[in-house]
Amino acid sequence: MKGKDLKPHIGIFGRRNFGKSSFINALTKSDVAIVSEIAGTTTDPVKKSMEIFGIGPAVIIDTAGIDDTGELGQKRIAKSLEIIKQIDCAILIIANNSFDDFEIDLIQKFTKRHIPYLIVNNKTDIEPLTNAAIKKIKMSSDALIVEFSAATGYNLESVIESLKQTIPETAYQNPSLLKDVIKPGDIVMLITPIDSEAPDGRMILPQVMAIRDVLDNGAMNVVVKETEAELFLKKTNIKPALVITDSQAFGFVNKIIPEDIPLTGFSVAYANMRGPFQEYVKGARKISELKEGDKILILESCTHQVSCEDIGRVKIPRWLKEFSKAELEFDTVAGLSEIKRPITDYKLVIQCGGCMITRKQVFSRLYDAIEAGVPVTNYGLAIAYINGIFERAVAPFLK
Repeated sequence: MKGKDLKPHIGIFGRRNFGKSSFINALTKSDVAIVSEIAGTTTDPVKKSMEIFGIGPAVIIDTAGIDDTGELGQKRIAKSLEIIKQIDCAILIIANNSFDDFEIDLIQKFTKRHIPYLIVNNKTDIEPLTNAAIKKIKMSSDALIVEFSAATGYNLESVIESLKQTIPETAYQNPSLLKDVIKPGDIVMLITPIDSEAPDGRMILPQVMAIRDVLDNGAMNVVVKETEAELFLKKTNIKPALVITDSQAFGFVNKIIPEDIPLTGFSVAYANMRGPFQEYVKGARKISELKEGDKILILESCTHQVSCEDIGRVKIPRWLKEFSKAELEFDTVAGLSEIKRPITDYKLVIQCGGCMITRKQVFSRLYDAIEAGVPVTNYGLAIAYINGIFERAVAPFLK
């Protein structure tokens, strides 16, 4: 169930004509990137999917040169720097023993965003790193430095091994959704409403992940719609170890599931695995403080056709207005698009489940708000709070 956007993202950065595109071709062992002697051949960032031994499927992002010039060049640089917010790991390509302000500025940006990175000296067959250059690099960075030649393929295995050491395992390993919450032999009831927002013939990613995770933990699934959940409990007298429901059914399900049975939501479990959960919990509690005229930012991770039952654009705004009894203002930003207003204009940021972007992209998306002290939460926790079952929904993950 891992889509293209859920693969780890690796950004390739460096000056023009230092061999970024050649490096990608050498890494993929195919001509996936255009190579030219003309500086600035790569303009907009370009994504390439590939398999890296020991890591698995990954998305490599080729960027424009950080030393581009002119008005258009500055726009290209800006687009390249925006990629830093999307990646799990960076590779900084250097050459010709050049290491100055361009590289130092990039490293500072990586560090600010907590992006691990690797330094690759390309064209080592023409000009290996000097001791003076190595000393200069180490004054600004403690990253691994690898000699490489895209022209000859020299030291490719060392580059891949160093990349594996650099990229965090959380970027490519499949974490458990319910680890430490359930145990072998448990029966887990999954309540999955089917409405106009549900994909035809399919289930949403967190639901599918929950089913698989229950099995992986040696437990048993019972999957029902919300209209059959109460009937199942009465007919079977089975007491599930945990009930997980869609957040939009929280209010209804909370009434039919006995208090002594732990209850949470797919989106809450997913938020615990993929997002800054403690920040989400703190942010949800700020919903009670919303007042007239407050601005709220809704962050969607994907672009989709909006319906009259759209959770982020219709339902959550309506529920928040009803809960706060105030006229609130809402902005919605889809995908990884730029947030136009200063983040400090908002009293609350609400992130969707993030099932179409990587874990790192979720954290990066919320980084500015958290740094500025703006409360953040996500759809599931916000809905649980509005329905008055917040403490019950988060309890399984706060042990």
